[in-house]
Amino acid sequence: MATSTDAALPALPVQIEKYLEYVRVERRLAARTVELYAIHLATLARNAATAGLALEQVQTAHVRRWMAQLHGAGRESRGIALVLSCWRSFYRWLGNEGRVGSNPVQDVHAPKAARPLPKALAVDEAVRLAELHDAEADPWDEARDRAIVELLYGCGLRVGELVGLDVRASSGARGWIDPDAAEAQVLGKGSKRRIVPVGSKALEALQAWLALRDDCAGLEAARLRDPGSAAALFIGRNGNRLSAHAVWKQLRERSLKAGLTAPVHPHMLRHSFASHLLQSSSDLRAVQELLGHANISTTQVYTRLDFQHLAKAYDAAHPRARARDDSPPPIGDALRKNKSRNP
Repeated sequence: MATSTDAALPALPVQIEKYLEYVRVERRLAARTVELYAIHLATLARNAATAGLALEQVQTAHVRRWMAQLHGAGRESRGIALVLSCWRSFYRWLGNEGRVGSNPVQDVHAPKAARPLPKALAVDEAVRLAELHDAEADPWDEARDRAIVELLYGCGLRVGELVGLDVRASSGARGWIDPDAAEAQVLGKGSKRRIVPVGSKALEALQAWLALRDDCAGLEAARLRDPGSAAALFIGRNGNRLSAHAVWKQLRERSLKAGLTAPVHPHMLRHSFASHLLQSSSDLRAVQELLGHANISTTQVYTRLDFQHLAKAYDAAHPRARARDDSPPPIGDALRKNKSRNP
């Protein structure tokens, strides 16, 4: 089997060549995936040859040692997991072919990766983005995009929940906003409905958008073409429901106009919503309900963001936290280290 990486790969053992043909023809894996498999299996073959082993003689202890070598060489946990997945699949195929009695990779797993903290804006950055008024933008686009920011940040909605909102409630609507009750009904993950409060700023922005929404040349044609899409709260110039991709694009452009250092994406505003609520209230259960998390452990990641905020505030403000060059590190640093050891 030829791939675009053949020039960089040594001759592969016949078992590996047959396996690559199997995943290409019978499993119909993408060409790039097959190329990556070839690279990972070339590494396996090289390790086995160095150890003086046939591929069928490899044991779990060998695989663990090779995994440790990858980790020591700086390979990230996700990359190691992909390599192990490839090797595991290869030995499963060898087992089905009757070439090995057991899979030496079956119980080997990559080291756990540190769970990255969600990216959230500082309070002043989120407010600057929400209060941006782009005088040069078309009023129709400006009203829509401002309402989008207010709902994402003010309600903690997922982008899928946002674009699923309709102008009014109906039996076929995935979600809608009740201005009188100041509530949004949304359809979240797992088709679970929840109600979230809508703040006064979001209601104001929404009212301004609804006053202009129907001034869209493509709306009537969209209603004939797809009434369900035309019923959307947020639409594009063609009258169709705004896509998640379009929201990402508009939000990125708006954040740059607001002078933020990094482009903002919809989920960053959801993270900001949760983090800023916890900073003010410390009510983890309430934030869990507002976000629609089934498990509170998913919400607990935001307590780490909240703790970082407190530690930074301490380091910046407390007179005994400002250490001289020859003094111990600020208390906030020590608190952060202790928190990472005892989450």
